Amino acid sequence: MTGSAVTGPARAGFGAFVAQAAEAGALVVQPRMGMARAAVMREGLLATRGAAAVTVGTITLDSYTRTGDLDAARRALAAGAGLNGYPIVTHPVEVTREVLRGVADAGFPVQVRHGSAAPERIVEALLAAGLDATEGGPVSYCLPYGRTPLHEAVARWRRSCEILASVREFGAEPHLETFGGCMMGQLCPPSLLIAISVLEALFFRQNGLRSISLSYAQQANARQDEEALAALGRIAGELLADVDRHLVVYAYMGVYPRSPGGARLLLEDAARLAVRGGAARLIVKTTAEAHRIPTVAENVRALETAAAAAAAERGRPRPVAAPDTGIEAEARALIGAVLDLDADVGRALVRAFAAGYLDVPYCLHPDNAGRTGSSLGPDGRLHWSGVGSMPIAGLVERGRAPILGSAGLLAALSHVRRGYDGRAEYAAASAAASAARGLPVAR
Repeated sequence: MTGSAVTGPARAGFGAFVAQAAEAGALVVQPRMGMARAAVMREGLLATRGAAAVTVGTITLDSYTRTGDLDAARRALAAGAGLNGYPIVTHPVEVTREVLRGVADAGFPVQVRHGSAAPERIVEALLAAGLDATEGGPVSYCLPYGRTPLHEAVARWRRSCEILASVREFGAEPHLETFGGCMMGQLCPPSLLIAISVLEALFFRQNGLRSISLSYAQQANARQDEEALAALGRIAGELLADVDRHLVVYAYMGVYPRSPGGARLLLEDAARLAVRGGAARLIVKTTAEAHRIPTVAENVRALETAAAAAAAERGRPRPVAAPDTGIEAEARALIGAVLDLDADVGRALVRAFAAGYLDVPYCLHPDNAGRTGSSLGPDGRLHWSGVGSMPIAGLVERGRAPILGSAGLLAALSHVRRGYDGRAEYAAASAAASAARGLPVAR
């Protein structure tokens, strides 16, 4: 099944395409791909479209464009220096339109991914090129990535939402994905990921968007992630009932397995999680993540691996729902406390961080209180070791996990890598032993 092989006539818009794929029983898979040279970027999009999977395209931007250093982007492009993404503001709009010509359409929508706390120029550039899907958020693209004051990021994102939403008057349905469920990549307990993802989505809706996706990053315990995704879906269904929406899972964003086998196992588990958790889209990672920027071919293999794992998971009996460990109650308490601060969601977010009602563990941004902590249990479950001023003290389970020291933090950060590399090594050794005895090898 290719990216254009969703049954029925293609409906216009990124969100509509994902909805149609979900109705057809397919998980949409998406790479993180971004290349500086226009011809290579076009080749990457074509390869993504041609993968044996239901796909959407990605244009990931370079770090100069992300931080607004457009002079540096121009110099690098003129000198032929390497950039770690596509400089959409620097390339003439005609160049980007040529990249997309005959590639991006209703059957293969393309999303621009960027990481900017001040994305107005980026949004203007993608709209000029004929695209209308992007992602990020005033919190999730501010706190982890720099020192832009949160109130400034909120103002810049408010304006960016208005620019993006303005194309609705021309019949388009622009799409915006919150990155809030991916804060810091790892070691952020699920309730806070859910709360920020929902709050950013509410901010998008308040500023004109009507097609929104809510993100959640795979963590280290599948059952905890399943509980979190179910909670995210329920809360979004209540608070965002009047918008087109879907959930998107990110394959694990922390320290990735070094072995190709371990990386593949982790990606397959991410695809299974997306299916079990009711997500409609998965952002994949490749077997090269621990070593270098992946090639186009490696991205395509990751897309196809994830699609195959998702299809197989759909054919299995639905597992018993994950037990309620309080994630949803914590998330609802956080969201409710923030929304009570101000009717304007942007102002409420700024006030919430100032008061410590939202407080991201291990985040060094000046506007983050830094009074919370988290810990990883032996089974990979994330626990709060300290909640600071967040309004969940009465909800967090008793006997909180110990505060991590430097050695404990390093061990927690490498937990997933060690586990999956170990699984891959064991599987390879078992296969070799079976082959030596002339027995069929399990797959």
